[in-house]
Amino acid sequence: MEEVDVEPVVTKIPAVSDGKHMGFAWGPGDILVYETLHKASGCSFIHEVRKDEDIYSPILRKLFNESHHIFVGLQTIREDLPSKSRKPQFVSISKNYRSVIRACMEELQQVAVCSVLSQVSILLAIELIWNLCEVLFIDAAPAGSLLLHLLDWVRLHKADVDEKARDVLQSDSPAEHRDYWDVVMSYVLQGRLDEARQMLMKQATLQPAARNMYKVMDTLLSKMPFFNPSGTQTLTEFDVKWRHWHEEVDRCLQDNSFASNKHLEIICKLLLGDEDTLLEHKELLGTWYHFLVTRLLFCHPTVKPAELHYYAQSCMTMFLDSRSVPEPLDSILLAAFEFDIHQVIKDCSIALNNWWFVAHLTDLLDHCKLLQSHNLHFGSNLREFLLLEYAAGLFTHHSLWQLAVDYFDHCPEFGRVYLELQIERVPLDTERKALKVLRICEQRQMSEQVRSICKIMAMRALRNNRLGSALSWSIRAKDAAFATLISERFLQDYCTRGTFSDLDLIDNLGPAMLLSDRLTFLGKYREFHKLYEEKRFTEAAKLLLSLMTAKIAPRSFWMTLLTDALPLLEQKEEEDIEVTKVELLRLALARNLAMAIVKEGTVGT
Repeated sequence: MEEVDVEPVVTKIPAVSDGKHMGFAWGPGDILVYETLHKASGCSFIHEVRKDEDIYSPILRKLFNESHHIFVGLQTIREDLPSKSRKPQFVSISKNYRSVIRACMEELQQVAVCSVLSQVSILLAIELIWNLCEVLFIDAAPAGSLLLHLLDWVRLHKADVDEKARDVLQSDSPAEHRDYWDVVMSYVLQGRLDEARQMLMKQATLQPAARNMYKVMDTLLSKMPFFNPSGTQTLTEFDVKWRHWHEEVDRCLQDNSFASNKHLEIICKLLLGDEDTLLEHKELLGTWYHFLVTRLLFCHPTVKPAELHYYAQSCMTMFLDSRSVPEPLDSILLAAFEFDIHQVIKDCSIALNNWWFVAHLTDLLDHCKLLQSHNLHFGSNLREFLLLEYAAGLFTHHSLWQLAVDYFDHCPEFGRVYLELQIERVPLDTERKALKVLRICEQRQMSEQVRSICKIMAMRALRNNRLGSALSWSIRAKDAAFATLISERFLQDYCTRGTFSDLDLIDNLGPAMLLSDRLTFLGKYREFHKLYEEKRFTEAAKLLLSLMTAKIAPRSFWMTLLTDALPLLEQKEEEDIEVTKVELLRLALARNLAMAIVKEGTVGT
């Protein structure tokens, strides 16, 4: 047996004391735990231990619902399209997923409750990882464009500078605000040089004597080149231009152009990518991956994807305390920078508390043809395995189970088997829910499950003495034996009360009445009543005669048929009534009466 990657989490169960014996029962998405009667008094409590609590969060349910639509749309993208036309679609779908994550995160942040703080932090981490995977794997940005995408990634996830900037700009004297220089430095660290220049202008107006110094800094900031993927400039030309600018910044530092202003001198060192100066601003950087992107911006703007892992490892080592152990998020991001997709998925599966993220990300990466080489030893590939686990979890929820059906549908190897097993566990609380489940099964030709659902609902209706509903379900199940049983109950009720219940159903049986002889008799006998009520005595007589000669009536109903025949015999014969048929009816009645008398005499003796 393989060793587990991490020690399993210990779940403490309240009201269970040490040394007591425990019993348990596995469920589809949880486990029931209870104290057993073993040399001690028993406990009356049963504890439900759930693995995935997120599906019970109302806000996170929106995440599951919205992402389901995106998932279904992704499955419709044609695989025969060239990769160039498919790539923009995949990037768009990835952004849709991220927008759903962010919308849920913002909604959770508005609910100022401690219980949702952990969910917010998890969603923040999920969006951070997904965004990086989008840049590195899905969009697969080349050198030059890569750094621009990484800058956008950092800016999106390090938005506290904008809040600080608002506070500074809304103050009476922004240049004298305590956070003024923090905002300027943060703008520089994120490569937002135009905004940094605007902030520095406010300081320059307060210091007329240092205006030339600020003008030199403004020139350096304005001249810093950024690669333009849509332009005509090649990457080599950009690199040459960037090196000339870098040398100009270095000359200004060597000439002590900013020696009299420590803040401008620090900015100059930051523009040169000085490691010591960067590390002195750990608080503003916040994370090692922000440090990485800033270092690349000012030292290696033409970094290639294959070189990222080297810089990522060195930046994490420099930034983090040597005595601290990297967090799971750090390990996941490092694996992404190393382009180890499977390690990213594996670490996320361990670190996160549900399958939503890994299932949807893996599905998208699989469509991008990035997981073709990785199959599991027990049959299903990685994509299908994770989708099955996620969908199985959804099936434990009273409403989300309907989403899981589509996920099973798009798992070609084991999806059908999983769906057949899970659909049988859906509690059929109401007829409306039963019809939903039935429709799903009928659309997928799951005949065994269709019969099972119909039988369950028919039996439940019969127990509640709702004969019409019971008959309808048994017809849908094509269960001849059960339809016979219910038909006899209808006939018994008729003998007792003299009228039929659920006439609409019986009147509209149509070809369904052929399911069993007893059901055929019920339908035809009701038809006889309708003909009699409409005073179509000729047709009624013919039908009654055929019911007598067909021998499909139950023996207990023979006397009722004979009684029904008496009024017809008393009718005046019209010209179009054949005498032979009337005679035949009389003979049939005489024969049945004789048989009844003989049997009655036999019983009497």
